[in-house]
Amino acid sequence: MSAHKQATRQRTTTALVQVLGLAVWFSATAVGPSLQREWALEDASLVWITTSVQLGFVVGAVGSAFLNLADRFPAQYVLATSAACASACTLAFAIAANSLGPAILFRFLTGLFLAGIYPVGMKLIASWSLPAGRGKAFGILIGALTIGSTVPHLIGGIGILPWRQVMGVAAGLALLAATISALFLRVGPYVQREKPKVDPRHVLALFRQQRPRLANVGYFGHMWELYALWAWLPIFILNSRQSREPGEVLGVGIVVFATMGVGGVIGSMLGGWAADKWGRPQSAAVALAISGSCCLASPIMFRAPDPLLFTFLLLWGASVIADSGVFSTSLSESVDRRLIGTALTTQTAVGFLITVGSIQLVPLFAGIVGWQYAFVVLLPGPVLGVLTMHTLATLKKNNERHSNDYDRALTPVRRQNRPVVSHRF
Repeated sequence: MSAHKQATRQRTTTALVQVLGLAVWFSATAVGPSLQREWALEDASLVWITTSVQLGFVVGAVGSAFLNLADRFPAQYVLATSAACASACTLAFAIAANSLGPAILFRFLTGLFLAGIYPVGMKLIASWSLPAGRGKAFGILIGALTIGSTVPHLIGGIGILPWRQVMGVAAGLALLAATISALFLRVGPYVQREKPKVDPRHVLALFRQQRPRLANVGYFGHMWELYALWAWLPIFILNSRQSREPGEVLGVGIVVFATMGVGGVIGSMLGGWAADKWGRPQSAAVALAISGSCCLASPIMFRAPDPLLFTFLLLWGASVIADSGVFSTSLSESVDRRLIGTALTTQTAVGFLITVGSIQLVPLFAGIVGWQYAFVVLLPGPVLGVLTMHTLATLKKNNERHSNDYDRALTPVRRQNRPVVSHRF
């Protein structure tokens, strides 16, 4: 098999593993209304079922980053073990959870092991991608993340499965991901294979150096918006429909999957292509500007007819995720190649910690101003991201200009630098 075909096959298989493995992420969120009815949960209690996954992810990612797990052990086996454990926790939720307490525990543990799926998948993608095409490769991976995260909405939206069976299907998909990862995935040639020593200072260095710091801050602004939108979009759609057609609740899962899932894949692919063609900061800034505009427009679109609302959400679903792979690409190109896995894990750890705040804030804000205006509170994230990407683009442009000036300054010297002939008298 040629090197090109092998790289393509590995990237495709990694994307498939992400789709299957991340199906457990929003599995409980997708069945939230059923849990709320069966367990008589209030909105504030339901929030913790989603938030606990994010907190678990943060704990797992921080531990992985400080121990440099993704760079010290074969990535495919770290991913396989994590997917198998996430599957077991989700299955335990489906079988044993009968109240909020056990549900939060199982979801926390699921998030803990998810930290070994998504960031490690990014390292595997980077290991099989040359820098010139890495933006597109990361776009494919983020598209897989998007589809995987919305699969439970599809499962619950097209059938009449009870919530325990929806969770069971998601657990089975994650177990399949573990099997494929262990049997078929391998680390590629475009990362350093030298194992770094365990050193927490590797993490701190990501915030001392300017380019990694800017890439991280832009990502944090993006994360403030992304997961809160994904978590609360079903409730937003329900309230929107009931404000126009009281009692109408059908098809919400299908709408979420189509707009955030399918739309997200389109956006991820376009974002990766644009990043390779026009630059990382520029393409990220455009995506952030569009999604930020959608935050502003959401109160108006709340009362729009279904076709118009669907089109609007499709645009939002595409733009809100289009920049995610761009930040990962930018960071992977700004750090020591031996520490790509640690860098990406650290980035996601802090990013997901931020999502805990925004996921909690949206329903609190909605309780004050109503769901029509709930998503306006997410606007500061895209604004921060745009400003940061402008700074990064300016820095990159200045560095290139100085590099070119330096090369031009050396040109006459090089021309005059001829061999000196010594004469002896």
